[in-house]
Amino acid sequence: MQVTRKDVDALNAVITIAINQADLGPKVDSVLSSYKKRANIPGFRKGNVPMGLIRKQYGQAVKADEVNKMLQESLSNYISKEQLALLGNPLPVEKTDFDWEAETLAFDFELGLSPEFDLKLKGRKAIIHYQVEADKKMIDNQIERMRSQYGSLHPLKTVEAGAELTATFTGEDIDNKSTFSLDDLKSAAQKKKLIGAKVGDAITLKTKGLFKDDHKLMHVLGVDHDRAHGLSIEVSCTLEEINKRELADLDQDFFDKVMGKDVVKNATELKDKLKADAEKQFVTQADQKMLNDVTEYLIDNTKFSLPDTFLKKWIQQSGEQVLSEEEAASEYEKSERGIRYQLIESKLVSQYDLKIDLEQIKAFAKDMIKTQMLQFGRADVADQELEDIAGRILGNQDEVKRISDQLMSRKMIDLFKAEANLKLKKVKYDDFVKEAYKA
Repeated sequence: MQVTRKDVDALNAVITIAINQADLGPKVDSVLSSYKKRANIPGFRKGNVPMGLIRKQYGQAVKADEVNKMLQESLSNYISKEQLALLGNPLPVEKTDFDWEAETLAFDFELGLSPEFDLKLKGRKAIIHYQVEADKKMIDNQIERMRSQYGSLHPLKTVEAGAELTATFTGEDIDNKSTFSLDDLKSAAQKKKLIGAKVGDAITLKTKGLFKDDHKLMHVLGVDHDRAHGLSIEVSCTLEEINKRELADLDQDFFDKVMGKDVVKNATELKDKLKADAEKQFVTQADQKMLNDVTEYLIDNTKFSLPDTFLKKWIQQSGEQVLSEEEAASEYEKSERGIRYQLIESKLVSQYDLKIDLEQIKAFAKDMIKTQMLQFGRADVADQELEDIAGRILGNQDEVKRISDQLMSRKMIDLFKAEANLKLKKVKYDDFVKEAYKA
């Protein structure tokens, strides 16, 4: 058996594997002999079927199977030995007039080769890395929401500003009971209809522009997301409860409820803690935004060609169903940037030695578990419990892949912070959302 390679160009090659009948014959004969011992054919005792009949009935299928095994082994060994960096998998070249009885059987395989390219992480254009601040207004609003959540309800005789209402909404396929605040309403006209109403009153409201957020309308009416957006009907709102929510006092009992026993002692400490916690979360969001922006920059500014024709053909043939040329071209267009980044990421991993091993994955998983436990108030998780939970997680290959991807993202973020051309920009959270996500 002989393996040869012909380079079509820098990105495409053809491997030819030549199999001699002299090498193939003994393998086929061995399999057929095994078939002969086990064959049950009417008119013959088991094990006494003539080899000629076995060969006639099974010979071609066995030959094809043995050839396939030899081809796969040869391809794998050659690619490994030559250290070929491939895109996709080798594609067999179809031959319509193939002669299975020829002395030498020659099989061709098309290869798509990974391009060689230079990668410069520090570009001329600076990429914004946001530092997001939790401003006074944000913290004050958060404290007010917390005070409202832990406050007390007092019944009212009639609806007044700031009232909390429980009502049943009925209308076109709508029958839902829910609680909302008068302050949730966007329409001043609809709000005016409710002011002064009593328990038992039924008020007709228009749904279009009723709430500040259509998602609130979805919850209040008990309808799905698609229906809530742009819904323009009239509904009947029958009041069942009218309450005024008194905010909780800023005392130690409140501090303990929202932050844990003796974590903070006064309003100033509460604000400082909330600010620190919020900005810690903002770091994650800002880092992810930076990661995305540097990724897009690298894809746009790292120039190299791909074996387009080969990849389209590979996409066309590699799925469960063969695609048309048009469908494969469309799929390739959707996936091209992803392919480019996979190559860039591989280059970064090699260039900066960003290796991930099982111990790193396990340590990362333990840190994730600790963080999750803290969210449920558990700060004293024993080492053995961490080991057991991590062991169960890492027993699932999908979880290992997910954690590995997260760990690599973390390594990329650290790398970009150290090596990329970043420009720090301090912003308030609302400005971050507007700038970063064009909200």
